Amino acid sequence: MNDASSSRLWAMRGGFVLLVMVILFFHLLPQQMVPRAWAGPEWVTLFAFAWAVRRPELVPVLLLGGLLLLADLLLGRPPGLWALLALLAAERLKARAQTLRDSTLAAEVLEVSLLIVGVSAAYQLVLVVMLVDDVSLSLSASQALTSVLAYPLVVLITHGVMRVRKSAPGDLETAP
Repeated sequence: MNDASSSRLWAMRGGFVLLVMVILFFHLLPQQMVPRAWAGPEWVTLFAFAWAVRRPELVPVLLLGGLLLLADLLLGRPPGLWALLALLAAERLKARAQTLRDSTLAAEVLEVSLLIVGVSAAYQLVLVVMLVDDVSLSLSASQALTSVLAYPLVVLITHGVMRVRKSAPGDLETAP
């Protein structure tokens, strides 16, 4: 890998870190005084999934795990639980990136939707098994639903605005 592609790789990784920090910043801002009856999408996880499908080398496991753990800590979730489940799902997407590269957007959305529902269900199951008293199935279901609905928007932003596109079959920009 030459110097220009190496610096581009690190610049894109830095861009992902900046994106996650901006998402967390806006998520932590107080917007309402009354709790909502529904939960919005899990933006950090959605962008991680979209980047993992398009350019797996841009979201290495340690970077992604650290950012997801930071999100857990800042958002008041049980530390490491959502991070682990989302990281496992992202690694599955990375392993299937070549197959998803050649498939349609509908196949990608279906794969990611199944992973989002699976991660949400596993998260709720672990919370119930560990007897966490603050388990809200309706909020978790609404977050999974809004995340599934928001994923095409995340793909549009990732592809159109951020210029993170699926790698071509002959691309040599892979992680060392």
